[in-house]
Amino acid sequence: MSEQVLPFYLVCDESSSMAGEPINAINQSLPELHQEIGSNPVVADKTRFCLISFNHEAQVLLPLSDLSNVTSMPAVTPSGGTDYGTVFDLLRKTIDQDVARLKTEGHQVLRPAVFFLTDGQPNDTTEWPAAHQRITDPSWGPRPNILAFGFGARDEKTLAQVATIRAFASDGSLGPAHALREFAQSLIRSIVRSGTTANADGSMSLALPDEVPGFTTIPADVI
Repeated sequence: MSEQVLPFYLVCDESSSMAGEPINAINQSLPELHQEIGSNPVVADKTRFCLISFNHEAQVLLPLSDLSNVTSMPAVTPSGGTDYGTVFDLLRKTIDQDVARLKTEGHQVLRPAVFFLTDGQPNDTTEWPAAHQRITDPSWGPRPNILAFGFGARDEKTLAQVATIRAFASDGSLGPAHALREFAQSLIRSIVRSGTTANADGSMSLALPDEVPGFTTIPADVI
C-alpha cells in the first residue's frame, strides 16, 4: 500500500495592517513549527507543509515540503493591501501541481488542509467569491478543507464564507501577539495529531482544533 500523505497549507495575510506584533508573532512561531514537525520522523513522513503569503498579490514562500528536509523557515514581511481572490487563485494552482507531484512519487494523497489567517476585510469585495468558488468546487478533486482564523478588524460573516469546515474569530481576550501564538500552537497540534493518530483501519485523517484560546468558534457558512 502506498504511503498516505496529508498536505498542510498555511495561508498568511501579510498586508500592512499586520505590521508589528502580529507579523512578529508569526515569524517567531514558524521556526517552532519547523522544529516540532521536522524533528518528528513519523509526522514529517506523513505530512507536508507549504507557506503562502498574500497582500494585494500572493506568493509561495515555502513550497510544499517534508519539513525534515527544510533547513530554515522564510519570514513574512508586511506591506500592501488585502486581496483574497489572488491568493485563492494561487492556492488552487499550487495544490493542483503539488497533488500531481505527490501522486507521481507514489503517495496516496489525502485532501489538503488550509489554515487561512487574516486580520481584516478583503479589498476585492466583489471579486474574491468567484475565486473562492473555484477552489471549493465539488467537481475539483483536490478541493481543500479550509479553516479560517481572523483577528483585528476581522468580520465573522466573511470568515464563515472562507471556511469550509471551521472558522475562528479572535474574542479580544488576548493581545494580537498572544492570540497568534495560540493560533500557531493549534496548527502545530493539528499537524502532529494528524500524523500520529491512526483510524481503526490504519488510515490517517485531519485532526481539527476544537477550541483555540483567545478565539471564538463560529460555524462555517452553509451553502
